[in-house]
Amino acid sequence: MRLSIDKEQFLKALNTASKAIASKSADPLLANLKLDLNEKGLEVTGTNKEITIQCLVPYRIGDKEIIRSAGLGAALINAKLLTEVVRRMGGTELSLEVIDDSIAKIDDGRSSSFKLNCVRAEAFTDIDLEPSGVILTLPCAEFAELVDQSAFAASTKEQRPVLTALNLEAGDGVLVATATDSARLARKSIPVDSDVRFRCNVPARTLSDVTHLFEGAERVTIAVSDASILFLFENTIVCSRLISGEYPVTKAIIPQTFNYYLEVNAQELLAAMSRASLLSAERDYVVKLSMNEEEVQVSARSEQTGSALESIQTFQFTGERLEVSFNSVFVVDAIKALKSEDVRICFQAEMKPFVVLDPKDDSVIQLITPMRTY
Repeated sequence: MRLSIDKEQFLKALNTASKAIASKSADPLLANLKLDLNEKGLEVTGTNKEITIQCLVPYRIGDKEIIRSAGLGAALINAKLLTEVVRRMGGTELSLEVIDDSIAKIDDGRSSSFKLNCVRAEAFTDIDLEPSGVILTLPCAEFAELVDQSAFAASTKEQRPVLTALNLEAGDGVLVATATDSARLARKSIPVDSDVRFRCNVPARTLSDVTHLFEGAERVTIAVSDASILFLFENTIVCSRLISGEYPVTKAIIPQTFNYYLEVNAQELLAAMSRASLLSAERDYVVKLSMNEEEVQVSARSEQTGSALESIQTFQFTGERLEVSFNSVFVVDAIKALKSEDVRICFQAEMKPFVVLDPKDDSVIQLITPMRTY
């Protein structure tokens, strides 16, 4: 394999594909990127067997030549070393040549030349990146918002692997994303083609990483099969394993009727909770919301440090007097995910789960379990 390649596009592909490389792995081959120069261009692939990312550097982008002097072939090169070498080399174009399937010579045509050990491409893990199963295409912005408003509520603990997933369920013209760590729940829905039907559990962290790769991409194609899910956008393919197991049935736990309603400016409530939680019990981040039609207060107390009391100036409360304690981090995350100017918080009773809503958008709902406190 040999080629001359635009440094900027090469480095962009290396950085993206390297996100699939694990910092530590029992298999030394997984520390490598696969470089495959074929008729489509240079495919750069990284994997840790849980997630695979492949980026294509095409021969041309518009009128600009990106790859020239090409001799087809493939090789495995250490991801970290290759990326750092390319990043630090000068010039705008680099040449790369694989010699005897064992040495990759990289030159910037000026003052830098490196020879990196490489491995035959045949040793690389065989990964199927062809779309199969149920396929749908969505605007990248819509899918990114779906993930952003739900994935944060997934568990980060491995005791119940299925709770580390974002559950995606499509049917009846709607794609619903649900995440829960058993103490809170986030759900977001967006419209899709009515004939698309599937249900799968995708690692929530993987989905967040995928949406961060969208950059200027306009549309993403999603292919869901029995054991994996593919995301195709621009010149990038991301393949992730699915998490097996039945996702908890969550529809029944979302209340349909409420006895108390608080509507408040999102930023004012966030600021009050942020200040009050400074004095909440260590690591619990517990604050209390005390509400009636005349006043709304946020308070926190710790035997070691003291207490705090914040008054909300602009609000509308409906119902009898109510006091609810909760983990302030959960409510802060929920409000930030809504990205709305005002929020509506709906309660059933002091110790019943409550929901946080955007008054102008019913496609997203955040549910939080209260905590017992002073």
